[in-house]
Amino acid sequence: MKAKYIRVSTIEQNESRQIEKDVLSYIDKCSGSIPFEKRESALKLISDINKGIITSVHVHSIDRLGRDTIDILKTISFLTEKGICLISEKEGVKTLNDDGTENLISKMIIGILSTLSEFELQRIKERQREGIEKARIRGNYKSNGRPKGNIETKDEFLSKPKNKKIIKLLKEGRSVRECAKLAECSINTIQKVKGML
Repeated sequence: MKAKYIRVSTIEQNESRQIEKDVLSYIDKCSGSIPFEKRESALKLISDINKGIITSVHVHSIDRLGRDTIDILKTISFLTEKGICLISEKEGVKTLNDDGTENLISKMIIGILSTLSEFELQRIKERQREGIEKARIRGNYKSNGRPKGNIETKDEFLSKPKNKKIIKLLKEGRSVRECAKLAECSINTIQKVKGML
């Protein structure tokens, strides 16, 4: 069966333009910096691949797999080993030839595209830092209501009551979506807490 893997960076983003009729869709709403195998829907996709349900995986573009070169290549390597052809629609790339052999031209192109994807993430972060610094200089930047220049540590973040509740739910083995519902917060917050454990 054909599968479509969809990742959007925020809960507010609309993934509907990437959904296809009669195609099994796996949708994650998270940052591309989160490793593929740590995303809820990606794990479901991996499970279905291991069960032999999926025959090919489509993505809108390579950067939907992630923003880390090594993680993208690791994901594609897993798919290739399982005999699953990854098709990136925007770039027109197929990882396997019709006879099931690895498409070496696509492998080279994907290597370049995944590096560019990681580079773009670094540029986004750099622009964000520059914007924050300019706002600080103007005196109109506050980070989550904290005093200017006072950066929250990992321990401070995890010791917040809501985040303690999230940690407890995660340790109970609850899914990211369950945690978000029970803790009444976004999936991004759950992912952030999970990534710090």
